[in-house]
Amino acid sequence: MNRSTRARMLTGAALALTTSMALTACGGSDDVSSDAEPTQTKSSKATAVKNPLVASYDGGLYVLDGESLKLAKTVELPGFNRVNPAGDKDHVMISTDSGFRVFDAARQSFTDADFKGSKPGHVVRHGGKTTLFTDGTGKVNVFDPADLADGKQPQDRNYTSAKPHHGVAIELANGELVSTLGTEEKRTGALVLNKKNKEIARAENCPGVHGEAAAKGEVVGLGCEDGVLLYKEGKFTKVDAPDDYARIGNQAGSDVSPVLLGDYKTDPEAELERPTRISLIDTRTAKMKLVDLGTSYSFRSLARGPHGEALVLGTNGVLHVIDPETGKVDRKIEAVGDWTEPLDWQQPRPTLFVRDHTAYVSEPGKRQLHAFDLDSGKKLKSVKLPKSTNELSGTVDGH
Repeated sequence: MNRSTRARMLTGAALALTTSMALTACGGSDDVSSDAEPTQTKSSKATAVKNPLVASYDGGLYVLDGESLKLAKTVELPGFNRVNPAGDKDHVMISTDSGFRVFDAARQSFTDADFKGSKPGHVVRHGGKTTLFTDGTGKVNVFDPADLADGKQPQDRNYTSAKPHHGVAIELANGELVSTLGTEEKRTGALVLNKKNKEIARAENCPGVHGEAAAKGEVVGLGCEDGVLLYKEGKFTKVDAPDDYARIGNQAGSDVSPVLLGDYKTDPEAELERPTRISLIDTRTAKMKLVDLGTSYSFRSLARGPHGEALVLGTNGVLHVIDPETGKVDRKIEAVGDWTEPLDWQQPRPTLFVRDHTAYVSEPGKRQLHAFDLDSGKKLKSVKLPKSTNELSGTVDGH
């Protein structure tokens, strides 16, 4: 997202503060959610849903069986609510205007666990830990998702940034915490803390830092407005983009691939840029390759497959399966109909969520949700829902 677009969005958000507050999107925008109590409450008698999916709609959440796509429960929850995997087989994180709330998707109920703070933003799963970044406070919370099993507040590691900002953080296997640097007006780079939260590394050459992804070997990539900042083996390295302005604000990584997948936007003045090129960042060589797909995509279009495939859902309705090493499109899966990314990022658009060997793709225009086998490209299931969905996510076991 460019600076002029963000300014207009923040103005609009300010007018809506009487009823809602801004949250931070993984796409680089500001969310609006409601913290109203849902009509569905915790029930120990609820039948557990297998591999649950959670899709948001205007006014609530749909919980679906991930295998049959059968709608298991509708949970009314007013406002625009964000959904992310919590890191275990049962739970997802729901972002509201007062913080992150833990939702037991398997049993279709909210738990007693939450992480309060204004503008909850990125949720990152890595190495068996889940890391939350709350933009309004700059606070970072790291916890083991296994501790969510009893429904109570998990023990967590805390760190508060010097200044609140739209940020992101990730904890590595050795206990190092990579967290972004910035203020509400300007973001510049990242720092690294050891287990005792003592700073051990810093880089401030990543303007507009946004988003993260981890590649094979725990190489962390952070998006910049002129390339990507890598943290590898205790040191920061900058990967320069071929264009002077090249915002890579959304990335997707894989534990089995040394190459990161990123978006690629080059017009800082566009109200909404609809790029057709994606970036592939080789963390071994610190080099970037651009691939033109011939179709645009949105910030909800990027994912990785079980073998490290780079996956991009285009506005032509095609799910592109890309070899990250060569940039070649190995397979095209006809997933949904043609679509256009809306100017308002909070409006529904086809969304890609991948778990194991299955790609789930929403089609809001038809109120449908589809499941595809990534190995064969075959459509497994489809379901029609009562209302158009917006966010699409589900449980992902990080252990």
